[in-house]
Amino acid sequence: MEEIIQEEVKIAAPGKIRQEARMGNNMIAVASGKGGVGKTWFSITLAQALSGLKQKTLLFDGDLGLANVDIQLGLMARSDLGNVIAGTQTLNQIVIHSDKGHFDVIAGRSGSAGLASMPIGRLQILGEDLALLASGYDKIILDMGAGVERPVRILSGMAGRIIVLCTDEPTSLTDAYAFIKIMTIQYPGRNIGIVINQANSVREGQRTYETLLKACRSFLKIEPPLLGIVRRDTRVRDSIRNQTPLISRYPTSEAAEDVINIARKLLRDE
Repeated sequence: MEEIIQEEVKIAAPGKIRQEARMGNNMIAVASGKGGVGKTWFSITLAQALSGLKQKTLLFDGDLGLANVDIQLGLMARSDLGNVIAGTQTLNQIVIHSDKGHFDVIAGRSGSAGLASMPIGRLQILGEDLALLASGYDKIILDMGAGVERPVRILSGMAGRIIVLCTDEPTSLTDAYAFIKIMTIQYPGRNIGIVINQANSVREGQRTYETLLKACRSFLKIEPPLLGIVRRDTRVRDSIRNQTPLISRYPTSEAAEDVINIARKLLRDE
């Protein structure tokens, strides 16, 4: 892992200052290190929660390989991030509005490797364009792809805050720690927080967080704070199946209340 980071820093060093200057303080990257932990669902629900708290919000689907924000929302996007990468449209031209969630969306493109293969310079330009677009919003949520590939690292590094989502599964904890480690080395001082998803109870969620915190404290000498615990809720699957945001379909469900509380905490922390 260290070899990958050293190579990346060596190549990208000239542009790193530009990255720092363009960092979007109102941009929140949601990452996991591992797929299948509910990251896209959480990003959608957080975007809706922030919108409900009178924050003009944009949700950016940064997972080109498995992009599914538009699918979960039941949107028919005529244009997506693939058009921007191809150079046929700009970011502001592909923004669509989700009437169900009451926030704007930039859709990704499933099955495309375009983002993963983009040169570092192009990725930085994309991030800078996104930071410029952010000036028209109170909050921009970046739903990042799983893993620690270059696009995930660079775009997450341009966000003012990074939320690492994980569950109690050992592989989820391991990959979350790996993501935190690589981001801490490449982007020292980044504002990283933890959200535990699909917890059977608040107590079990707290235990999961403490396991991850212990590893971060022992080996990285950092203590990323717990932003919240989202309890396991059968109504989440139902809302996804019906392509309707959870807060719209089940506004008083436990998972909805948990994400709303996380959104409130994010605003209070400002």
